[in-house]
Amino acid sequence: MRPTQVLMGGGEAPVGKHGKFLGGWGNFGGMPQKGIISYTLSSNKQNPFAGAAHAAVFNTWRRFSAQVLYVAPPMIFFYYAMSWATERNHYLNSKAGRQEFSEE
Repeated sequence: MRPTQVLMGGGEAPVGKHGKFLGGWGNFGGMPQKGIISYTLSSNKQNPFAGAAHAAVFNTWRRFSAQVLYVAPPMIFFYYAMSWATERNHYLNSKAGRQEFSEE
C-alpha cells in the first residue's frame, strides 16, 4: 500500500481538494480572523499563589479527615500491643517474673 501524500511530504506537503495542507494542531492555514479581541495579563503581574495558603489548609484537612479512619485504628491497636509487649518483657526479665516462671 502506498503512503499518503502527507506522510511522504513530512506534514507540510500540499494535499486535499485545493492542494493545500491544513496545518498542524491549531494551525489550519486559513485567513486570520478579524474582530477577536483577547486580553492578557503579563506574567510578572500575575499572582500564581493567590489563595494557595487557604486552599492548602482546607485541602489538607479534607484529605486528612478522609483517611484518618483507615490509618488511626491500626496505629492505636499496634501502639497498645507494643506497649503491652514491652511491659510484659520487662516483667518477665524482672526478679518477680523469673521467680514466677522458674522451673524450681
